[in-house]
Amino acid sequence: MKVYAYSRVSGKAQILGTGFDRRQLDSIAAFCNKAGYTIEGVFEEQVSGTKGEDERDQFKAMVAAILKNGVNTIVVESLDRLAREYRIQEQLLIYLASKGITLITANTGENVTDAISQDPMRKAMIQIQGIFAELDKSLLVRKLRLSRERIRQEQGKCEGRKSYRDTTEGRIILNEIKKLRRKPIGKKRMTYEEIAEKLNVFGYKATNGEPFTGNTVSGILFRNR
Repeated sequence: MKVYAYSRVSGKAQILGTGFDRRQLDSIAAFCNKAGYTIEGVFEEQVSGTKGEDERDQFKAMVAAILKNGVNTIVVESLDRLAREYRIQEQLLIYLASKGITLITANTGENVTDAISQDPMRKAMIQIQGIFAELDKSLLVRKLRLSRERIRQEQGKCEGRKSYRDTTEGRIILNEIKKLRRKPIGKKRMTYEEIAEKLNVFGYKATNGEPFTGNTVSGILFRNR
């Protein structure tokens, strides 16, 4: 089974001279080797354990990769490496469970998301989060359908795909792509694929309603130079 490894440190003091805290990754690697898991990728986060998913860039990139390629299992060294506060732990676990993602701790071998699903109250929270996600999607689809019908009534037709410059949401997406593509001082420029993953995590959709890909992003930049 393929899995992703996720490690977290709170500050620079926890990062060794050769990189991130190797103890976490060594512990995860040893567990995966014993369990017969293959580590597909490693996501290393430097963020406080009190921060939720919205403030975790690597966590969001990992979830985007999971939704894209079907590898749906994450291994962490221990739950406190996922998050230090219980409240944040539960928030992240419910979020993962609502998306059908499994989280396993290397120090105990426990399938934590499966365990919380056995708790009636936690299971209800997972279901509620899934319901609201589906509701948001349905409301967006309905809004777009009503908008197309209104245009047909006013103009007798509804034109096809519009440029990203033609709508407010399109301009927001275009500006976000340009911002992500800028080269930070002393760092590498983000690739088109990395930008696509960010946009998908943010919940944006391409004009055809599909998730963004690297080719989609490069095409948008080329047409809107």
